[in-house]
Amino acid sequence: MNPRAKATLAALAALILTGALAVWVTVGAAPREHDLKTGRALYLQYCVTCHGEAGKGDGPSAAGLGTKPSDLSDGRLMNALPAEFIDNIIANGGAAEGLAPTMPAFRGYLGEEQRRQIASYVRSLARPTYSADTSKSLVVVRNAPAQPIFFSHLIHAGSFGIACQYCHADARRSEYAGLPSVERCMGCHKIVGAADNPEIQKIHDYWKKGAPIPWVRVFKVPEFSYFPHKAHIRAGLECQQCHGPIERMRVVGADTGRGLVHDLRSLVGLRAPQRLLTMGWCVDCHRDQNARRGMKAPLDCVTCHH
Repeated sequence: MNPRAKATLAALAALILTGALAVWVTVGAAPREHDLKTGRALYLQYCVTCHGEAGKGDGPSAAGLGTKPSDLSDGRLMNALPAEFIDNIIANGGAAEGLAPTMPAFRGYLGEEQRRQIASYVRSLARPTYSADTSKSLVVVRNAPAQPIFFSHLIHAGSFGIACQYCHADARRSEYAGLPSVERCMGCHKIVGAADNPEIQKIHDYWKKGAPIPWVRVFKVPEFSYFPHKAHIRAGLECQQCHGPIERMRVVGADTGRGLVHDLRSLVGLRAPQRLLTMGWCVDCHRDQNARRGMKAPLDCVTCHH
């Protein structure tokens, strides 16, 4: 092909591509505009009474509620919340996520598409501005135990950004991470949500009885192993490296320890990924940290078994 023909084809391809992009942008923008417009109309119909026109929780009915409705315009709190979390609250009410039941369920009035449109409009209210990369999907772990109180890490660690060691204060100085005392919980919940949230009322009940909250333990190494949290915290490891993205879990769980399928794969010579909190998993992590970060994580048996 001569140079002139090549230039002609290149110019034609550029025109086609430019036109295609223009069509894509126009078509892509139209559904978003439609969703926002429809979402706003639905929001004004179902949500504005409590949340207010700007989403600040100052609607005409808000004054009669014990807990002020969430400020949907506060991007610092809203932007990190997964889409599934927001949809579940709209569909099934606040109680479905451990929040106040004064937020009613709208599943009987709003379909999936309508809930998505309301969520899209609510996202548009956020300041700082919401972008899709600020929120990640919900993480669901099989066999997560039921806890005595519906404590949401999604809200505490994800939305409010409370540091892990604020509640698990023993991690940096002892073998165990520790669980928050009732007094630690009451430091916030003497005020926050105390009026109309049954889950928070349970904390008050334990407080009045002078009894600890009987949390169900999730993570545990075998009794013949020694695992000190403090050494790992001081080495600068993130909690998520061992416990997973807890800030995105509705209910915390862990698929840990030995597993029959894993053992059978290893038996026939297949190199399966090590299961969480097994010895092989820990040893692999030590080797990786030593290679990548120049750490001196021990590999001797007596480090954990003594």
